[in-house]
Amino acid sequence: MWLRIQRLNQQRFVLTAKDCSTFVSAVCVHQLHTSSTEPASSSYNGLYPGHIHTTPIQKALLAVGSGVAALRDPYRHDMVAVLGEATGHFALINLRDRMRNDPEGYTILTERPRIRLSTIDVAKMASLPEGSFGREYVRFLEDNHVTPDSRADVKFVDDEELAYVMLRYREVHDLMHTLLGMPTNMLGEVAVKWFEAAQTGLPMCAFGAALGPLRLNARRLQTLVTSLGPWALRNGLRARFVLNIFYERRWEQSLEDLRQELNIEPPPVILSAAKKMST
Repeated sequence: MWLRIQRLNQQRFVLTAKDCSTFVSAVCVHQLHTSSTEPASSSYNGLYPGHIHTTPIQKALLAVGSGVAALRDPYRHDMVAVLGEATGHFALINLRDRMRNDPEGYTILTERPRIRLSTIDVAKMASLPEGSFGREYVRFLEDNHVTPDSRADVKFVDDEELAYVMLRYREVHDLMHTLLGMPTNMLGEVAVKWFEAAQTGLPMCAFGAALGPLRLNARRLQTLVTSLGPWALRNGLRARFVLNIFYERRWEQSLEDLRQELNIEPPPVILSAAKKMST
């Protein structure tokens, strides 16, 4: 089924419900073209670099297309990112307000820290004592062959502060894996999504939590339903709000102490890092 949507320059192009990659690419190209013709001193719509304005109808189409694409391939992180931005407006307002009402969260909103290879000292963190949060985070990155630089920039959130909240959520996602002791295989990702859905209320997290189990084999599905799932939901509901933690100031803290501070139980099942495509 073909869905026709209007580009920002009033030209029309076609988007399949199977994959909204073409739509995203076309809008990005249009934005780059628009930005290149504007004076250097101006900012796009007065919001933030890279922002792409979309109408409610366009956001709905983005949500449908990216949701289908993400369901077909959960490791299409670009489509997962688009889904989160297209559906997360009201949840992001709630997350932003919770950060504003917490001293540490307010500091994060004010200082706007980033978790990138250019902003963290990986070598120093790797030299921290065993069991420290920073050392365990580096171990997670190494064991799962991931990098903090893989997180996409925000494009479709029509508020500068909310865009940062979404970006912060993305950049602490791997820290959630570290806190929860979950690898990046499908079972680990689904368990983290159950925790994040309870914590954040983001529709994207609920989508992943609900449909992710469909990709698990019988043995891992049983582990999720009987053990990891209830643990993730319980801890997501009772833990301190994870976006209110200035993790960059906690690298030397022990992982055990940080879990206790956040009211997060250790995982009931220890999962080893595995190839991402295993289910």
